[in-house]
Amino acid sequence: MLSNHLQNGIESDNLLWSRVPDSDDASTDGVGLLSSPRDGGGGVDSLDYEVIENYAYREEQAHRGKLYVGYYVAVKWFFSLLIGIGTGLAAVFINLSVENFAGWKFALTFAIIQKSYFAGFIVYLVINLVLVFSSAYIITQFAPAAAGSGIPEIKGYLNGIDIPGTLLFRTLIGKIFGSIGSVGGGLALGKEGPLVHTGACIASLLGQGGSTKYHLNSKWPQLFKSDRDRRDLVTCGCAAGVAAAFRAPVGGVLFALEEVTSWWRSQLMWRVFFTSAIVAVVVRTAMGWCKSGICGHFGGGGFIIWDVSDGQDDYYFKELLPMAVIGVIGGLLGALFNQLTYYMTSWRRNYLHKKGNRVKIYEACIISCVTSAISFGLPLLRKCSPCPETVTDSGIECPRPPGMYGNYVNFYCKTDNEYNDLATIFFNTQDDAIRNLFSAKTMREFSAQSLLTFLAMFYTLAVVTFGTAVPAGQFVPGIMIGSTYGRLVGMFVVRFYKKLNIEEGTYALLGAASFLGGSMRMTVSLCVIMVEITNNLKLLPLIMLVLLVSKAVGDAFNEGLYEVQARLKGIPLLESRPKYHMRQMIAKEACQSQKVISLPRVIRVADVASILRSNKHNGFPVIDHTRSGETLVIGLVLRSHLLVLLQSKVDFQHSPLPCDPSARPIRHRFSEFAKPVSSKGLCIEDIHLTSDDLEMYIDLAPFLNPSPYVVPEDMSLTKVYNLFRQLGLRHLFVVPRPSRVIGLITRKDLLIEENGESSAVELQQSTSVRGRYSETATRADAARPLLDDLLG
Repeated sequence: MLSNHLQNGIESDNLLWSRVPDSDDASTDGVGLLSSPRDGGGGVDSLDYEVIENYAYREEQAHRGKLYVGYYVAVKWFFSLLIGIGTGLAAVFINLSVENFAGWKFALTFAIIQKSYFAGFIVYLVINLVLVFSSAYIITQFAPAAAGSGIPEIKGYLNGIDIPGTLLFRTLIGKIFGSIGSVGGGLALGKEGPLVHTGACIASLLGQGGSTKYHLNSKWPQLFKSDRDRRDLVTCGCAAGVAAAFRAPVGGVLFALEEVTSWWRSQLMWRVFFTSAIVAVVVRTAMGWCKSGICGHFGGGGFIIWDVSDGQDDYYFKELLPMAVIGVIGGLLGALFNQLTYYMTSWRRNYLHKKGNRVKIYEACIISCVTSAISFGLPLLRKCSPCPETVTDSGIECPRPPGMYGNYVNFYCKTDNEYNDLATIFFNTQDDAIRNLFSAKTMREFSAQSLLTFLAMFYTLAVVTFGTAVPAGQFVPGIMIGSTYGRLVGMFVVRFYKKLNIEEGTYALLGAASFLGGSMRMTVSLCVIMVEITNNLKLLPLIMLVLLVSKAVGDAFNEGLYEVQARLKGIPLLESRPKYHMRQMIAKEACQSQKVISLPRVIRVADVASILRSNKHNGFPVIDHTRSGETLVIGLVLRSHLLVLLQSKVDFQHSPLPCDPSARPIRHRFSEFAKPVSSKGLCIEDIHLTSDDLEMYIDLAPFLNPSPYVVPEDMSLTKVYNLFRQLGLRHLFVVPRPSRVIGLITRKDLLIEENGESSAVELQQSTSVRGRYSETATRADAARPLLDDLLG
């Protein structure tokens, strides 16, 4: 029988990830993953991060000398440079466009409302509507995978899940121009999350040499064809996106380490750090170039950096309690935000968005009109306040000049010496509004009623807007929400501790950190990002305090925002910790219901085609028989490799007998077996086989992975989970407990010098142990005492 059930083998995709479909063909709608119309499966697939050490790979490695290795490393560093430059330029373009659109919009609106308030409102609403409509149209008609922040999808990719469409060229274009429309249109969304996705797309496209569909490709950069190498590049792109979004290079490195990657290597740390540094240089150069005023309104607002270095110099022990309260509030509101966005996105996916792209555009336009009406109408409910006399001493103008950014907005006030505190937050870009909330020396600028009104309305808008068919980040809206209640708490603290030198802006900063910690559940990276964008290292202990409190409170209710959204989209993430009930299970119990299809070493082409058509497995154990009739598992062959062999036909043979792989010439390069990035790859329906081809045979020995990872059947599922995740595996064999031990590797066996020999110290330490092993290795009854001696 050419295919049988090997009870001692396992395909771990089906074992651990019951939600992972086996199809390679799917499309995304920006909210959830659609099933494949072609294969009937789902829209995600696993990535092959493990090195397949078959004969083609070993032959290729044997012909590569030190010169090629040096060239390979140099190209990686060069690509890191290009990723930094490309992401930095994309961030500059997005920020320049958003700032100019917003600046023109506010300048025109302010000029018109001096004559007619209603006419100003119509102009403001129409400009926002056009921008949001353009964003929704681009997403629905051109790049559906560009909707949302993209961070859950990138996190899934770096976790080992390939979601078709995530890293395409059209996704990059849709992300850039869609972000300009959605953020410039005044929606309660940010551009920071989409910038992470933008950096990942740029990195992936560089690694594959461009886009073949749009004829923007080159063969020279196509050096990184394995999923493992592409993973490194995408990680650099993620860090570059954060560094560009917040001007926080160190925060970008830590974000990639803490939030999106499931593994880490010291060599990769250097390249990620280098990429983030390049981004910082590009952004700084662009800002210096725009200071002369040639970039329009971009020279005023610029990139995010809310400098609070001139704020509160020190803090007091009495302030720790209200700061801890801010952390509790952030945890509660962040957990509530995650839950509400989950319900809203579920409702959209199950009911609203099933009605077609036209409904998605209508929804985005309606939300834009509502947001514009609230932003324009609510400030009228507040009376204008006279400018405080203390502002002139701090160098802050009141009211601020029309068309400029700053505090104290004169919005439809009767006299020139008044300002509207609610318009100072609402009728502004989000970056400028946060800068106003963080500002020091502006005591009592905002009233408690205005802050509560803005908090309730903006929180609701953020929940409703998140999940629409536009690029949407939640960093800046989260900072807006947190800084609002943080400043509100700061007002009460200032009134309670009248004699202390306390700034309301300090509490606004802590509130922003608390909400992000309660929603996204980041700690180290978020702490560094907040310090970098505020330029105040003195507040580091306070930021750490509120982050720890808010994360602890939020974890008591639900998962982080990205984990919730990933689960909703059907992205099967392997989290850092296994589930508690896995401690009570073993590997054999987990795979009892699985039917693994194994292949013989030499198999008929017709049988290969039949097996590939009858199931969607991505890996097949290969078995062979010894002369004594014993069955041996000799390796694992991937579905993608079998499809390449069937398509090329050069390895077909007439004889059903195995051949010597070492004496057989290798007709394939190892790179030929790599699945193209952001592509459906080969499908069995695409391969044409004649009747003569079907009667031929294939010897699978040269093409299988002879050393797959193996675990004993009674290993706890917790250990299996940790091994699977930390090594980035796709398949893991479960076998019976071995009958004998041929050796034992310890740390000293891995401390090998370049000439292949251990150091003198290690040889002296291991002489007696190795001597005892050689004397007793042939006696089976001494195996267990030997192990006890070595382990002891």
